[in-house]
Amino acid sequence: MKNFSLCFLFLRTNVLFLVCQGFLMRQNHGVGRYSYPIFQAADGAATDTEHDVALEKATKAMTAFTNKYLKNTDTKICQDPSVAAVVIKGLAEHKVALGSPLCPCRFYEDKEAEAKDGYWNCPCVPMRERHECHCMLFLTDDNEFSGDSQHISYEEVVKLNEGFSA
Repeated sequence: MKNFSLCFLFLRTNVLFLVCQGFLMRQNHGVGRYSYPIFQAADGAATDTEHDVALEKATKAMTAFTNKYLKNTDTKICQDPSVAAVVIKGLAEHKVALGSPLCPCRFYEDKEAEAKDGYWNCPCVPMRERHECHCMLFLTDDNEFSGDSQHISYEEVVKLNEGFSA
């Protein structure tokens, strides 16, 4: 675990943010943890603008992946589309920060090692093998939270995440 010399902690819209040495970590109640660089550092971390562009691109890619996977597996998003939107955003944040869409709904001692292992990269092994999505992104018809939709737009993902951005 890294030691941080300067950290800021703040709460916004039921989301806890911790900024330490250029990395933002956020805990959404019941959703997961995310971390990503927020400014240009001497070690080459992304600037705000670079990060925003990369995150937008990753969010579009993860939204397209989600829609295709929903159709390929005959699954649906949650009846509350904000669940899917927050999960997609978390997958995109991990794709930017880690290079892989690591499941954002779990706690990891070492995210980099987990991303390299691949077990929890979306679609995770439990989803591929048993159609069990811990994040409630891909739900089977027999799931009580399953909605009717096999599609969510990029615009919906952005709009539904507005209250969760830094």
